[in-house]
Amino acid sequence: MILVNPKRYDWGFKDPADRELMLRTIEFFESKGRGRIKKDDHERVWYRDFLDFQRDAGLFSTMLTPAADGGPGSRWDTWRICACNEILAFYALAYWYTWQVSILGLGPIWMSPNEAVRKRAAELLREGGIFAFGLSEKEHGADLYSTEMSLTPQGGGRYLANGRKYYIGNANEAAIVSTFGKFSDTGDYVFFAVGDRNPRFEVVKNVVATQNFVAEYALTDYPVTDAEILERGRDAWDAALNTVNVGKFNLGWASIGICTHAFYEALDHAGGRVLYGKHVTDFPHVRQLLADAYCRLAAMRLFAIRAIDYMRSAGPQDRRYLLFNPMVKMKVTTQGEEVINLLWDVIAAKGFERDTYFEMAARDIRALPKLEGTVHVNMALIIKFMPNFFFNPGRFDPVPRRDDPADDAFLFAQGPTKGLGGIQSHDFNEAYESVSLPNVSIFREQIEAFKEMLLKAGPDEGQRRDIDFLLTLGELFTLVAYGQLIIENCAIIGVEEALLDQIFDFMVRDFSAYALQLYSKTSSTPEQMDACLKMIRKPVADAERFGHIFEGHVMALRGAYTQND
Repeated sequence: MILVNPKRYDWGFKDPADRELMLRTIEFFESKGRGRIKKDDHERVWYRDFLDFQRDAGLFSTMLTPAADGGPGSRWDTWRICACNEILAFYALAYWYTWQVSILGLGPIWMSPNEAVRKRAAELLREGGIFAFGLSEKEHGADLYSTEMSLTPQGGGRYLANGRKYYIGNANEAAIVSTFGKFSDTGDYVFFAVGDRNPRFEVVKNVVATQNFVAEYALTDYPVTDAEILERGRDAWDAALNTVNVGKFNLGWASIGICTHAFYEALDHAGGRVLYGKHVTDFPHVRQLLADAYCRLAAMRLFAIRAIDYMRSAGPQDRRYLLFNPMVKMKVTTQGEEVINLLWDVIAAKGFERDTYFEMAARDIRALPKLEGTVHVNMALIIKFMPNFFFNPGRFDPVPRRDDPADDAFLFAQGPTKGLGGIQSHDFNEAYESVSLPNVSIFREQIEAFKEMLLKAGPDEGQRRDIDFLLTLGELFTLVAYGQLIIENCAIIGVEEALLDQIFDFMVRDFSAYALQLYSKTSSTPEQMDACLKMIRKPVADAERFGHIFEGHVMALRGAYTQND
């Protein structure tokens, strides 16, 4: 089964204790029921019951404390963290959000050499504490260069912090807020730990109208000592970016959780409707919409699971995760928006009804591409990998499935955040050559046309400064790497060829759509336009394959999951 189902939960944990912890989490939400979850959402109720549950269950403490800092069972294990991402968002994004911003707040702490703060953080987690990441500011967003938060030396290892941070989740109740700023005398960057119990910490307001508390907070002559300093100088800068590297991976998994629940609900609604004497799911356009939604969602999950393997296998000599990580953030979350759009076209006005999960999904799915760096920011990172990816691959040992219960210590020792353009990937052709399917073959031809364009009519100096042009170029590149990991994972878990070929049906169409966009750019040259025309292809239609996917994969899930009321 490609999609998660809480009623028949099986993530494949190697440690039985991990499965028990997730089943306990599922039971909390199922016992609470959809009615109460929706009521709390509409009334913007602070999720105290969930925070009490996670404290009593040791959910955050067990999953978010590295092995070196925690007790038995504690480790930073990306495999089980992603399982939790998916389940929390499956029930409501608000519960995922408080977990996510705790992950971000903990990042600079676990990367810090400050043993005292690390020990304190582990204790606070055991007590049920949540954490916050004080990075962005109202006037500058996440522009680290322009931060106005200052730390002014007072002598004797003492400082006064002054400034404001904006859009900071959990800051109303955070046990520790990891705060980024600059030393006022030298301009060097610094990360330091503050707490909202201090009267010099002012929670100005909640800047959003949801269950979450996303704060603007102000520090006014807030006392800090060397004991609260997490990182200084370049190390503080790297801690900020490396924390985002860890945290933004979770956003794709939140999209997967939301889309999966929405898919079950939309399918059950459509499958039970009769219009004009016909079942809704018998209409050809509805069948196409549902099949596309399912294939896109399956692809999201197949890609993201395989990306976990690269995250967990990363090291100083293998930094491929820095390509696949922003793709989980950017590509998977934007695909999530597309899945919800397709399902919404099926259920129409039903998607607005207050008692449905879908009403939350349609709202919350929009947030994920916009958090932890916009799509544009992450695409700018991805593009840096393109020359080596296509024309200078490296040699690496095959990366195995990484579902082992191990501590991912490297994620807190990633090192300098520069040099992305020099990172090599393995030869993507190996994955594409491993299968012989009609739509994969067409997609390979599109790739070759794209490579030819890059070699013979690549972007000129002006186009390299044109973000709009580069974003579309990046979308084409992203599809190639996206398909590569999907193929790799299909081989690992034994996905049938019919589903893989149906996935590449939409991949061929998407590649053609982006090629047409590139063709239509104001600055595109005649040579580039000719190359784009070669990329525009039609997938191979196969009624038998489509029917098998629709009946054997899509309709087979009708009634598979309904949330308890």
